[in-house]
Amino acid sequence: MRQLTIVCCISFFLSACNAQNAPSKNGFDLSNTSISVDEILSGGPGKDGIPAIDNPIFVTQDQADFVKDKDRVLALEIDGVAKAYPINILNWHEIVNDRIGDHYFAVTYCPLCGTGAVFSADIAGERSRFGVSGLLYNSDVLLYDNKTKSLFSQILSKAVSGPLVGEKLKALASTHTTWGGWKEQHPNTLVLSTDTGYSRDYTKNPYAGYGASRSLYFPAPSKSINADRFHPKETVIGLVDGERIKAYPFSELDKNDKVQFTDTINGKRYILEWDSANKSAQIKNQKGGVIPTIQGFYFAWMAFYPDSKIYLVQ
Repeated sequence: MRQLTIVCCISFFLSACNAQNAPSKNGFDLSNTSISVDEILSGGPGKDGIPAIDNPIFVTQDQADFVKDKDRVLALEIDGVAKAYPINILNWHEIVNDRIGDHYFAVTYCPLCGTGAVFSADIAGERSRFGVSGLLYNSDVLLYDNKTKSLFSQILSKAVSGPLVGEKLKALASTHTTWGGWKEQHPNTLVLSTDTGYSRDYTKNPYAGYGASRSLYFPAPSKSINADRFHPKETVIGLVDGERIKAYPFSELDKNDKVQFTDTINGKRYILEWDSANKSAQIKNQKGGVIPTIQGFYFAWMAFYPDSKIYLVQ
């Protein structure tokens, strides 16, 4: 009995030591990450230093004098209800936890990668709230859920550490377009108000000039940056459908100069819709259903999908 007690004590001591020595950043346990811990970097602010919006307030388009027609929005429509989230607000918050009816979701935006995506808040049978971890991977925001404190890569759309590691997020179809273009197509749309509960100057862009520069604030794989054909911040719309992965640079879509065309990837056909005036694109299946995609900077897409096919006009 005494020997068993000694063994149990040693086991407990070793477990406690391992827990203390487990890698962590910003208070997140990184002991089981599916990516290199060394490549998870602090973006500067700590956990929730960039505050997510949890109680969003919306106004009608005729009340939205704070949004210009040329301003960019991340928008979606569910069950006939349309909502738009100005990038000028998302630049400061990166996440909006919201709902339409019984559909709970998180609107996410990473200013460093120009990437916007909307994810269902239902994960592994639980409804979660998302926050900004203050950590980055390949320059892209890492989200966390309030239930398990797992870290999720926005562009990979899955958990990379914590109890939910490997768990996929369900992406919802959204559009990254101009406010003018969106409200023209959705005259009854609601738009996220600047009444966020936080004191921010939403008329100013904290990342002014970044989108035009070739330089990055944080490192990403060199292959994704040192590309002769495209500027690192070239905007692309990226598709991931199983093993079918492809990016469509907006400069190539402009060269193609077609409002709609079909493209075939590994024997499967897709419908591309291109809105040159509003610099917005969507990808649909053969039945016309919109496929969730990610629109963002070329370097960011290639950092996560280095073997991605690239659409080129011949």
